[in-house]
Amino acid sequence: MAGIKEVAEEAGVSTATVSRALRGLQHVNDATRAKIIAAAEKLDYPLTPVRGNAAQGRTNSVGVVAPYISRWYFSQVINGAEQALREAGLDLLLYNFSAMKGRERLFQHQLLKGRVDALIVISLPPTEEEFDSMLSLGIPIALVGMEHPECASIKIDDVGGARTATQHLVNQGHKKIGLMSGHPDDPFNFSVPQDRRKGFMSVLAENGLEWLPSREVHGDFTMNTASRAMDDLLARPNRPTAIFCESDEMAMGAMQALRRHGLKTPDDISIVGFDGHEMAEFSELTTIEQPVQLMGEMAAWSIMERLRKPNVVAPSLVLPTTLVVRSTTRRLTSAEQGL
Repeated sequence: MAGIKEVAEEAGVSTATVSRALRGLQHVNDATRAKIIAAAEKLDYPLTPVRGNAAQGRTNSVGVVAPYISRWYFSQVINGAEQALREAGLDLLLYNFSAMKGRERLFQHQLLKGRVDALIVISLPPTEEEFDSMLSLGIPIALVGMEHPECASIKIDDVGGARTATQHLVNQGHKKIGLMSGHPDDPFNFSVPQDRRKGFMSVLAENGLEWLPSREVHGDFTMNTASRAMDDLLARPNRPTAIFCESDEMAMGAMQALRRHGLKTPDDISIVGFDGHEMAEFSELTTIEQPVQLMGEMAAWSIMERLRKPNVVAPSLVLPTTLVVRSTTRRLTSAEQGL
């Protein structure tokens, strides 16, 4: 999809001039503005030239709702969305809350009303009441990491990605495979931990592998909590030969704990993560890579297209994941497999 740079090249002007023209700002003469609008239309640039925004009640702002901003996944999605919106001359307003009270204020009191032209919600499964509150705003909404029939959505197949990660360990000859998952009493009720656990369990069942609940620990998707959870797992009997961690940060925390206990990856335990965190490459971590920034960009493009064409059907996209094999997993020998 064409971006502001392509529009600028087609019109023979700078990206700053394109941004000013499409936002309806002054200091752009009529001939240049017309040339830029023609270039945008030719390239199907996903934003209607903003003319007469004040009369339309436009704010030139897009709201982004996220439960966390410091965690890697959320910051990457926000970064992708912000870059795409900035190119289009739109501002991003971030609504972040890690406490349930903030969530209630946002939805029940409609703090977004009149403040934004569109909304991006990142991996926060709203209740039906909250969805009704959002839909009543009458603005384009894009969901990242989840889906709803009345909104555009961009996500990955978390079940499928977890299946690929687990099958990789099975193919390496591992039969005693552990799981580091999210907390089951998560107040936000995120679907990702449940979906990745579902994929993991389905592969064990399909391969006839025994599952022991003692091989599961909860890492809360952070390195520090994962490191302590790994301490707990290593203290239990019948230690697994491999572990699937539902996030790369948890995998890196697990690797830290292994080093603390004088163990090595993958000599003693193979580890596979999930995300494609930039530190995964430096840690030589085998992982399931997902296009996190791209999801943020595509969410922004989706709502900009809706702003341009209000009657367009909201797309639901499932982006692919990729298994990246590095040095934290290895194939067991026949003796180690007990053959």
